[in-house]
Parts: sequence; structure tokens; C-alpha cells
Amino acid sequence: MAVTYPLSMPTNIGFAQISLSAVNAVAISQSPFTFATQVHAYSGEKWKADITIPPVNRENAEEWVAFLTKLRGPYGTFLLGDPAGASPRGTATSATITGTSGSRSVTVAMTGTLLAGDYIQIGTGSDATLHKVLEDQSNGGTLEIWPALRKDRTGVAATLTNPKGVFRLTSNTQNWTITPPTFYQISFSAEEAI
Repeated sequence: MAVTYPLSMPTNIGFAQISLSAVNAVAISQSPFTFATQVHAYSGEKWKADITIPPVNRENAEEWVAFLTKLRGPYGTFLLGDPAGASPRGTATSATITGTSGSRSVTVAMTGTLLAGDYIQIGTGSDATLHKVLEDQSNGGTLEIWPALRKDRTGVAATLTNPKGVFRLTSNTQNWTITPPTFYQISFSAEEAI
């Protein structure tokens, strides 16, 4: 059976730790004489993640080892979200997003609220993007999100429960450490697939 991307992450074990980073492309220069600064924000924005699963026996580790190996380094993609942000803190149960590529302000049609810090997923499968809500929003209107939309979206349903984005490994090499008697330790880094 052929491997189809994006893969779903194994669910037999949760994370021991996940570190998510919001990366922005911002340049800053400072005069060595006056210390005056110039700042320029470029359009580049992406998610990065460092993930560690808890030490486990071989039986539980091999599903993760196979998952990482199937990705073939940065070639394959997988779906990843913040496990602590699987449900919105707000009361919205559905939302529809409309906006243009590069926009951080999108139009949302919804009933209820999304709160600053909630996550939403726009699109599905290989088209899925993970976004963070930046300001509270009630009953629709303009929703501020990060990162900006990567393409035009018109009336796209947003996933509010268990939202994910498409990620890829940052290295061609996947390592796992085996310590006696047979405990596996697995850590890896990924970034948003853009």
C-alpha cells in the first residue's frame, strides 16, 4: 500500500513535551553611531515545533519509528496541532472564513465566541493550515489571525475542534535512542509545510 501524505500522527502515546514557535520574518538594522533602528516586517510567517514522546518500550515506540521513517525526512508531511488547544475556549461550534491571501484580518461567520489564543484550522488534508486567534470575536465579523492566509479563501469551513496544520520534518535524519533494558527515547523537530 502506497504512503499518502499528509500522515496522521500515531495516537498510541501522547507527547511528553511539545514546544511550538511562531516564526516571523522581520529584519532590523541599527546604526552603530546613533543606535537608531529600522524595522521591516516581511510577509513570512510559519509554525515550528519540537516534539518529544515519553520513554516507552519497543512495542509502543515502533509505531512512532515507522511514522518518522515513512516521512522520508522533509519529503513527507503530517498533520499537527497543539494538544492543549484541541478545543476552543470560546463558545463557537462552527465558523466560516473568507479572506484574501496575505490577510491577517478575515471575515468570519459564526454564532458564539472565539477567544484570543484559540486555534482554528482552515482547509483539510494537504490544504490544512493552523491559525491562532489574536483577539476575542463574538458572533462574526472581522477575525484577527496568525499566520496570515496563504491563499484566497471564500466561505471555507473552519475546524474548531482538534485543529491542525500540515508540517514536515526539518532534518533528513531521524534518530531514536534505545536505553537498557529496551526503552526508546524519540524527539524530532518540524516546521509548517508552506
